Amino acid sequence: MCVMLASGVATSQTVPVQGSNDQTNLGDVFAGQTLDVVTADEGVTATTTAGGNTFGATVVNTDGGLTSNQTNQGAITAHGVVNVSGSMGDSSTVTTTAVGNSGTATAAYGTLSGFMVQTNYGAVTARSQIEGDAAQAGDVIETSSAAGNSQGLLMVNGAMGARVSQNNQADVAADGGAVLQYVAGTAVVAGTAAGNNIDLTGANQSAARVITDQNNGAANVTATKFTAFGNSYLTTTAATASGNNLNASNDGTLLDVASHQYNTAYVRAQAEESSYQFGGAQATAYGVGNSVMASNSNGPGLVLDNTQVNDGGGVEVIASFDGHDGYDAGASATAVGNAVSGYACNLCSGTMSATNSQSNNVDVSARSTVNVRSSGRAVVGVSTATGNNATFSVTN
Repeated sequence: MCVMLASGVATSQTVPVQGSNDQTNLGDVFAGQTLDVVTADEGVTATTTAGGNTFGATVVNTDGGLTSNQTNQGAITAHGVVNVSGSMGDSSTVTTTAVGNSGTATAAYGTLSGFMVQTNYGAVTARSQIEGDAAQAGDVIETSSAAGNSQGLLMVNGAMGARVSQNNQADVAADGGAVLQYVAGTAVVAGTAAGNNIDLTGANQSAARVITDQNNGAANVTATKFTAFGNSYLTTTAATASGNNLNASNDGTLLDVASHQYNTAYVRAQAEESSYQFGGAQATAYGVGNSVMASNSNGPGLVLDNTQVNDGGGVEVIASFDGHDGYDAGASATAVGNAVSGYACNLCSGTMSATNSQSNNVDVSARSTVNVRSSGRAVVGVSTATGNNATFSVTN
């Protein structure tokens, strides 16, 4: 569902436009796709998307108000599979996305005031697979993305005042992987899972003041990717799992964020890759209970009030690579209970006001493993585990 409110006439008085949205999904939603490929010259594209409730609202050259309430109770599953026996071709993309509730609010050359509520009770799973143990490929991008609730806030020379409340009470999983005999180009296989997610982006001298409340009471949030290659040039296997995530980036006069995050889920990110012969191979996994990133890159003001509590199941991150011989191999595992970062541009007479409270009450673990069984040029392993991490900077 999408609503656009626009005004192309300049008047002496602006009349705000009001919009409301109320969505409830009670049934299971499944999107499945299987492509059986012998040989493709140019490449393979497979896009699989499942959503319980989706909504978009836009104001252009006017002011508006919005209230939105989304509730999902059904299981949401997206499953994309590519079976290949010969060649995937020069460039291939496999994308699988599953979201319980999804919303987007946009203010372009106007002002939007909004109150958005998202509640998810249904399990959300995104799974993508490439099966080609005797096949070859050029460049490959395979992604799986899953979220209980996801809200986007977008401004283009606009202003926004918004309160976003998200509550996820069901498991979220992004998994799958790839098996290929030969990768001649660059292959990226990635999975991203979040109980609750908010993305705010402001461009062309925008301003925003937002209050966000995110509660993830699910049992599990997991991102898992496994890959196996016979011979590969450049490959990356990545997994990212977050209980609650907020990413706010603005280019303009003011970014004011008050964020409250509470996670009790077990968060697990696991990325494992093997390649018998490899050029450059990397396995990367990142897991966090609560995460906030706020930056005003081309404007003077950032106000950040952050509260994070990570409880319940803990955070576990695993990254591993196994190969016989090649050049560069690495594995990086990063686990964090609570993470927050704030940035303001000092060349723009930047100022920052930051208040931070973080509490991690559970175990946090990270493990990376690299096995090169014969010979390699460079082998790098990184493993980092942190209970609470906060970084604030006013720099160029």
